[in-house]
Amino acid sequence: MRWQGGRRGGDVEDRRGLGGGAVAGGGIGVAALALIGYFFFGIDPSTTMQVASQFGGAGAAQQGTVGTPKDQAGQFVDVIGSNIDDVWSSKINGYTPPKIVLYDQGTQTGCGFGQSAMGPFYCPNDQTVYLDLGFWQEMETKLGASGADFARAYVIAHEFGHHVQKLTGTSDKVQQAEQRASGQAEANTYSVALELQADCYAGVWAANASAASGGKVALDPGDLEEGLKTANAIGDDTLQKKATGRVQPEGFTHGTSAQRVEWLQRGYQSGDPGACNTFDGLQ
Repeated sequence: MRWQGGRRGGDVEDRRGLGGGAVAGGGIGVAALALIGYFFFGIDPSTTMQVASQFGGAGAAQQGTVGTPKDQAGQFVDVIGSNIDDVWSSKINGYTPPKIVLYDQGTQTGCGFGQSAMGPFYCPNDQTVYLDLGFWQEMETKLGASGADFARAYVIAHEFGHHVQKLTGTSDKVQQAEQRASGQAEANTYSVALELQADCYAGVWAANASAASGGKVALDPGDLEEGLKTANAIGDDTLQKKATGRVQPEGFTHGTSAQRVEWLQRGYQSGDPGACNTFDGLQ
């Protein structure tokens, strides 16, 4: 994937190295809990963060340097985030970019205390995308995701997709629908639709990345397949089977591997957010 010549917004807040306090178990134990909570059972990041804070480490809010990160991984996030913003600015009137925070160990967020290894997540309360870049390695080594640049960019674009949903009011409507649901299984159908739409929005970004950057940010042959490999690796059915040896459809919150692949591909093929109606058939 081409990206190094892309525009750098220079407004990434870098909190890495500031520390965030230890949570019981630490290290691999924390990573495993985060992976299980978020991907296997779809626990909302704010819930996981509130639980984590009860074990310690929920200290004062941390501040980091706002600007262009000096390391390549940070610059990658800056370029990809800026390009995603450029694409959505052309698609949505009045689009406002989310904030981006890089962190490790843990950090305060508008949704509670963000713990290391929770991975990329979007907090609607402060409209910020939080990225623990070490999670990419977790996804690749533990979940079988691709390590290609586009596969990582897809994860970032998915979180920006949740920001789009916040701006358009979709996420608020889903929250209301979940509250009206007759049970958890019904509520999960709305969660699945929300996540699949974010996958589709990631595909929309990828389709428009080159045009928005004058070709400086663009997919190379084979990149889409690497993104699809990652989408396949983080489907609910695949993760449940890996974690417990069986699949429980009533517990799906992000969609099956086949569904995640389908909607990422549909967004890419259409390049149009109007093609991302994952809520068709839901009340």
